[in-house]
Amino acid sequence: MKNDWVYDIETFANIFTIALEHADSGVKVSWEISPWRNDSGHIVAFVNYLAATGSRMIGFNNVGFDYPILHLLCKMGVADAQTLYDKAQAIIASQDGNRFAHIVYPSDTLVKQIDLFRIHHFDNMARSTSLKMLGVSMQMPSVKDLPFKVGSTLTREQAEVLKAYNAHDVHATRLFYQKSLDMIRFREELSLKYQRDFMNFNDTKIGKEYFIMQLETAGVECYKFGPEGRTPKQTPRPTIALRDALLPWVTFQQPEFNRVLTWLKEQTITETKGVFTDLSATVNGFTFVFGLGGIHGSVEREKVVSDDEYVIESWDVTSYYPNLAIKNRFYPQHLTEKFCDIYADLFEQRKKYPKKSSESATLKLALNGTYGDSNNKFSVFYDPLFTMKITLNGQLLLCVLAESLMEVPTLRVLMVNTDGLEYRVNRMHRVHAQEVCARWERMTTLTLENGQYSRMWIRDVNNYMAESTNGIKRKGAFQYDIEFHQNNSMLVVPKVAEQVLLNGADAVTLITNWPDPLDFLLRTKVPRSSLLMTRNDDGETEHQRISRYYIAKGGPSLIKIMPPLKGKEGLRYFDQHVGYGVQMCNDLSDMATGLPIDHDYYINEVNKLVKGLT
Repeated sequence: MKNDWVYDIETFANIFTIALEHADSGVKVSWEISPWRNDSGHIVAFVNYLAATGSRMIGFNNVGFDYPILHLLCKMGVADAQTLYDKAQAIIASQDGNRFAHIVYPSDTLVKQIDLFRIHHFDNMARSTSLKMLGVSMQMPSVKDLPFKVGSTLTREQAEVLKAYNAHDVHATRLFYQKSLDMIRFREELSLKYQRDFMNFNDTKIGKEYFIMQLETAGVECYKFGPEGRTPKQTPRPTIALRDALLPWVTFQQPEFNRVLTWLKEQTITETKGVFTDLSATVNGFTFVFGLGGIHGSVEREKVVSDDEYVIESWDVTSYYPNLAIKNRFYPQHLTEKFCDIYADLFEQRKKYPKKSSESATLKLALNGTYGDSNNKFSVFYDPLFTMKITLNGQLLLCVLAESLMEVPTLRVLMVNTDGLEYRVNRMHRVHAQEVCARWERMTTLTLENGQYSRMWIRDVNNYMAESTNGIKRKGAFQYDIEFHQNNSMLVVPKVAEQVLLNGADAVTLITNWPDPLDFLLRTKVPRSSLLMTRNDDGETEHQRISRYYIAKGGPSLIKIMPPLKGKEGLRYFDQHVGYGVQMCNDLSDMATGLPIDHDYYINEVNKLVKGLT
């Protein structure tokens, strides 16, 4: 941290700016290249100073964007803003083709780069998050969007606004860096231990790379080397007969499960996507839905309790997908059966380390990251037959367990999801149900972990809350301790809903007296092709694309204005909260001076969440 500098750049046709903030002391420096001054020499000299002192440069998407532009400047020695802007546009244009075309590899960088965007895996579409969204998640006092359209030619006055915006982004990145220090230290420890650079690896990539290291140590070739360099060894499958993926000893008594099993045995696929479209089975009134990621199903809009007569039990398979491969000798064909031996060794190794140790974390990542990558066409682990063996048998074996449990008197399945299930059973038959689970363990050679819930509130399979002696488990709409890439809008709703469900609290009293006003905030975003407006009798006001706000009494409507659909005419207008007004709050000071919070909106949202569960 003593030698870490957080930085960010901005590129326009006639101005380039760079701002840096020392991670430890907060000292700030900034320079520009524009018609009014050219600080190229100062920038290059400072980068050379950082290199000479063994410093690191911390950024957000800096490996993919900021540093290649800065590297070009340093190699040129002096440049104008247009040259650096052209480089920026070339990087952006390459994202739809070869997104690695402009990457500067670590061995060529002048100063070591740490990219928070990559470490947090925000380069994955499912987790994609901008620095502005992070500003909202971190509850920064001010959230600022880019004040000018990309490609604009800026005036001197506008250049000063841009420089302030650049410095604001650097400060936001520094705050996020401070929240990422544990992740950075973990990567430092791994890099030192294995003499390999893990610094910009996301968690999943760390796990995969560690697994590859173990395979190569065992003599398993993972890559081919040729004129185009290193390419991963793989087993592509033009077609897959699903019968070849199924364990031959899986059988059912229930006609619905047999229908699904027969259908699967008859399928030959050319790609894994779309295999499970509308595939489900309803047994004893409970619907099991099959999907590539795993099976799921649940009762809906129910509160379920353990009492003197009944108990709720939960069973999860220990490291389900890894152990399916280990126990059944499933492996990507090109990696040979040694894959299973190494998988088993990693699983046993993890047991030897404390759960919070870096060794345990690394091994957990190695165990869990492999299955998903077996369906990744760019991965060493790619073999879609292996993917199908894991996901198909994983789902069918849980159905085998559920079918047997449904034969236990009074037992009712409540939920099934990927690697386990929950049920409620009369205490007189609890041992019987546990014996069924033990028999399943012997048959599959897998291990089940048991837990009990005192109460469950189930909206659906993705949204529920469960109470046990270990605390509260929250999923979906009930979550409020969320990750940075997730939407943290109106956290007051799940927090109050929890108190209503747990303690019978009154939502109206809690909402109107809630101590933290930040929990009422929402966020929204529109693409560059659209506008975000507020509208009232006085007219319309445009706002930045990424904005935060709260529902306010007497406030204007919040409107998204979208371009016409293809082949259609006329802009599209969407009222975000019909019947309610808002107070824009990109500066938190507006909460103190703005319109009063409309508590009725939030009370209604709580009531919708807990409907049928109280």
